[in-house]
Amino acid sequence: MYYNRDLSWLGFNYRVLQEAACPEVPLLERFKFLSIFSSNLDEFFRVRYPSLLAVSKLNPKTRKRIITEENEDIADKIQTEVNRQQKEFGEILIGQLLPELEQQGIVLYYDQPLREEHRAEVRELFLSRILAFVQPVFLEGDVRNVFLPENSQLYLINTMRKAGEIQLHHAAVKIPTDKQPRFFKLSPLDGKEYIIFIDDLIRENTDCIFPGFEVTGSYSIKFNRDAELILEDEYSGDLLRKIEKQLKKRDFGPPSRFLYEEDMPRNVQMFIASSFGVTYEEMFSGRRYHNLRDLAELPVKIDALEYSKRKPLSSPELYDCSDIFNLIERRDVLLHFPYDSYNPILAFFNQSAIDPCVEEIYITLYRVASDSLIVNALISAAKNGKKVTVFIELKARFDEANNIQWSKKMAEAGIRIVFSIPEIKVHSKIALVIKRDGAVRKSFSILSTGNFNESTARFYTDHTLLTSNAGITGELFSLFQFLKQRKKPTGKNELLFRRLFVSQFNMISGFERLIEAEMTKARRNKGGRIRIKVNNLEEPHMIALLYKASQAGVRVQLIARSICCLVPGLNNLSENIEVRRIVDRYLEHTRLFIFGDADDVTLITGSSDWMTRNLRRRIEVCTTIDDPICKRELLDYFELQWMDNDKAVRLLSTMSHEKVAGGEHKHNAQDEIYKYLLQRI
Repeated sequence: MYYNRDLSWLGFNYRVLQEAACPEVPLLERFKFLSIFSSNLDEFFRVRYPSLLAVSKLNPKTRKRIITEENEDIADKIQTEVNRQQKEFGEILIGQLLPELEQQGIVLYYDQPLREEHRAEVRELFLSRILAFVQPVFLEGDVRNVFLPENSQLYLINTMRKAGEIQLHHAAVKIPTDKQPRFFKLSPLDGKEYIIFIDDLIRENTDCIFPGFEVTGSYSIKFNRDAELILEDEYSGDLLRKIEKQLKKRDFGPPSRFLYEEDMPRNVQMFIASSFGVTYEEMFSGRRYHNLRDLAELPVKIDALEYSKRKPLSSPELYDCSDIFNLIERRDVLLHFPYDSYNPILAFFNQSAIDPCVEEIYITLYRVASDSLIVNALISAAKNGKKVTVFIELKARFDEANNIQWSKKMAEAGIRIVFSIPEIKVHSKIALVIKRDGAVRKSFSILSTGNFNESTARFYTDHTLLTSNAGITGELFSLFQFLKQRKKPTGKNELLFRRLFVSQFNMISGFERLIEAEMTKARRNKGGRIRIKVNNLEEPHMIALLYKASQAGVRVQLIARSICCLVPGLNNLSENIEVRRIVDRYLEHTRLFIFGDADDVTLITGSSDWMTRNLRRRIEVCTTIDDPICKRELLDYFELQWMDNDKAVRLLSTMSHEKVAGGEHKHNAQDEIYKYLLQRI
């Protein structure tokens, strides 16, 4: 009834891997899908896998309370599945992509002998570009006193002997990808271009690194390290200072995966594992090269081998809008990224910064672009005398340092910074601008499924509503006033919201009522339909409610991009539930909830997935959509995705997946959504 979330996530990452094997995807984009797969897996081993191993080490009585019988051997299942996927990764890269790249006249040296014509050039590159960054470390005695591998950094473990000696020596060399590119171009030969890994530039020149030694082997390794921030006594003191301190330690946290080259001799492998306290469950074999997320940076630029560029859409009404507030006052504006241009969002904040009638600006920030135009607009607004309040999340995983940096700059400009309290993440994507027009105060708001981040808006799909609706803006103002108090919500706060669904206030109860209403319709033979689009579906209570809806005869259509712990298609439980997953050129990130059928529906969009952390430990905000034009767009948007038989797969009751049945015509949701939205202009 409840599928393991980590196995489900691995199923999603496998779907990413399948895009790399798809011959219809342009060749360089297939390399990028391999890169995404590799990057995703690194994060999994930094964030999720350590907690699974920690559970496995608890005493049996405690373990029995927190894990189910079928997940007893979950670490073994994960290791088996990861090894299977890694093997397929290698088969796709070596068996398909590299030969196809060579057909395009480009050779990537991949575990193959160097051509004699390139030897002198490789030596010169090493001496002029690499050697200055090479710092060999001999692994003698207590290894951890001299060498502590950093997270996700690449190293070569070299075995060697001095002439006439039997004793085997070990030495580590860091591959300096933080100082130099991963790939170098070599001179063309026979009409073909050649590219070499920096790894091999070092392997080919170990005699320069270890003079007087005979190097008998050179093997690549890397460590993933536990990335979760452990903030002791995090309910008091200066959270900013504590996070900064912990960030410095993150790359040296306990190992969660030791990835070693599969040709590494067993005695060398065990020497490294024992030196750094790595357990069997943390050891994974790989091929000659690790960190293949770097494949996205291959120095190859051929437009025909990439996705064709799509110009972001922008209607003349928005493009030429010198007063975006006047437009929002006339009607709601709904944008769909990355299909639509992000410029109206930038205009909203830029015009807020200079409009003399704007008095107050409120915004929540979770993941901020490193060169954020929005934050710069907020800084300008504060310098122009506006009262600016920013609610910023310090514990946005892997973006903490960037958020800290921006929070300091904003504070210096006079912006009031409100950090989330430690036990609650503010994950909502909301903003509110208050203007004074004579004696009248007018409010304008943004509610989005995605972060205020112009960089990710180019490849994440998101819905963003700009509205002056008094019910929505009034409730947002109430929420911002509550957040300023930095205290945990209580049940007494539920009545604050009617138009908004806010987690830890009324979100769960609101969804419960809507699901129950569809069950009532089904019991009365008056239909009953639920359509949901989320990134992740994991929260047990919501899954149980969907099972009850299915048993009552409600038709449930789910699009879950990544984690799905609900098992569809089970007799007498979920036979009325169908689950699909879409992986394509853009990362699906929208959240959409539709209750009812035809045009008589309640439609909700916002920041929240249906996960325990989103519904019970964070502040998420969703809103009902009432504007008929916006409503029609979102209904059509969902239907276009449900029609996809090109990039969509259907989850089976076994939790494996199969392609959605084809039919007479091919439907690609992302292509058809772009064409659909183009018709608005």
